Amino acid sequence: MEKIWLKSYPDGMPAEVPEPRHRSLRDMFEYSFSEWPDSRAFTCMGTTLTYRELDALSMQFACYLQKTLGLTRGERVAVMMPNVLQYAIALCGIFRAGLVAVNVNPLYTPRELEHQLKDSGARAIVILENFAHVLEEVIDETDVEHIVTTGVGDRLKAPKGWIVNAVLRYVKRAVPGYSLPGAVKFNQALKLGSRETLDPVELGFADIAFLQYTGGTTGISKGAMLSHRNMIYNVDQSRLWQKDAYEGVEPIVAITALPLYHIFSLQNNFLMMMAQGGENVLIPNPRDFEGFVKELGKHEFNFISAVNTLFQALVNTPGFDELDFSHLRVSVGGGMAVQPAVARQWAEVTGNDIAQGYGLTETSPSAVCNAVGSTFSGSIGLPLPSTDVMICADDGNPVPIGETGEICIRGPQVMEGYWRRPAETSEVMLPGGWLRTGDIGRMDEEGHTWIEDRKKDMILVSAFNVYPNEIENVIVEMDGILEAAAIGVPDEHSGESVKVFAVRSDDDVTEADVMAHCREELTNYKRPREVEFRDELPKTNVGKILRRALREEELAKREAAASGGQAAG
Repeated sequence: MEKIWLKSYPDGMPAEVPEPRHRSLRDMFEYSFSEWPDSRAFTCMGTTLTYRELDALSMQFACYLQKTLGLTRGERVAVMMPNVLQYAIALCGIFRAGLVAVNVNPLYTPRELEHQLKDSGARAIVILENFAHVLEEVIDETDVEHIVTTGVGDRLKAPKGWIVNAVLRYVKRAVPGYSLPGAVKFNQALKLGSRETLDPVELGFADIAFLQYTGGTTGISKGAMLSHRNMIYNVDQSRLWQKDAYEGVEPIVAITALPLYHIFSLQNNFLMMMAQGGENVLIPNPRDFEGFVKELGKHEFNFISAVNTLFQALVNTPGFDELDFSHLRVSVGGGMAVQPAVARQWAEVTGNDIAQGYGLTETSPSAVCNAVGSTFSGSIGLPLPSTDVMICADDGNPVPIGETGEICIRGPQVMEGYWRRPAETSEVMLPGGWLRTGDIGRMDEEGHTWIEDRKKDMILVSAFNVYPNEIENVIVEMDGILEAAAIGVPDEHSGESVKVFAVRSDDDVTEADVMAHCREELTNYKRPREVEFRDELPKTNVGKILRRALREEELAKREAAASGGQAAG
């Protein structure tokens, strides 16, 4: 295929990434420990870990996992924490012990948590104690044998109460100081590990680094198998793409506000900074915008990644425009489309253009990105080095330049497949290693790709994938509900929000009843913001509910309402 995007590459940008120097994330981390021992690695709420300290603590945790718990190469360890220092120690320790990390959203409901733990077969979990009550409800239904909790009592030079205060502001579901029977405290795990010596573990490109859960393109959450090869290559691709951005900057300081359990922040912040001896400034509660801006004022930061809603919130927070942005070199937007108005406002305030990119969990995640320093255009950019993009028809064959079709991606960052789901893997993979993304787009004559629509029914809420099947399955479990259909509707704050159409068998069931049920079963971003009851739902001649018809009808109604409002004005 002709790689027309290469002619639009920045000067000196190679088409391919050189063979990586590291064969695993463990090797990359250990190189960083030795290369920058006295540099700041992670800072959170005034407490900092240097690379030397992270080296020592993560080795203790690795020894605990291997020697005290007896976990062996390839076994899975779940990590259920927001952006706190213990996350970094745990993740580095997991890889040093040759294990697989399973990132878990700490806001999950018991039902969601049970599915992920059972599906991954995780034998151990590291969890912030404020969320341990959720784990307690489901642990007997999982393979989890070992629990490590972290909280107020843990050392790491943290002032008393800093974690609890941050997390209680983070989510109402948190329970302070919760003690789960049979759990070991994080600091005790480190103490036990400090008495041991780690046995060597073979680890290379082919080994799985993460089971990173996603819905794929539709349906139930699946574990994307991201190998060390996938992650190492994607780090190198992104570093190469940003190669001149940090000239004269050492070390790089990154603002890490998006959750590290999400693939976007995990790669763009955690791994990218670790690979370069940079510092991640962790923000446990980015929703506290005034506190966030106050924290930004303490750092001469060079990099920030965010989704559209976060960029928008920051530029509208008092005091943000008074910060010193003279050190800011790179602003990366992803997870959802960055709105042109938000991009303009960000550039006006910070003097730095947002480099919008695109990727999926299945691509580790970065696949396409605009060049750093380029003017925001709304395009998702150019394929990264060693990455091919093809716009395909339904039969998998390419369409002519400028025509729309499904965006397909090939490159070393494309996942190894879905964990224990060969059928689902085959549905998204084309011959030759091409991944079907489920997104509809086009490529212009200069090689820039533009998103036009989504092929599937997936809903995108503040960069998080929401799958209608899951919401519908939860709602039809209610007494008095016969059928349900979930769609995404425009939302000025989150890009999209969830609206549900339902058919009742009991007219006494109310919208409030549905909302209350969803609060118990679904994480906040998945919950419907609107519920509309109908006598029937549109269906195909074989009885399949037509979500697309509902979506088109809803959009037409909203457009008519907007036009009527403008006319009236």
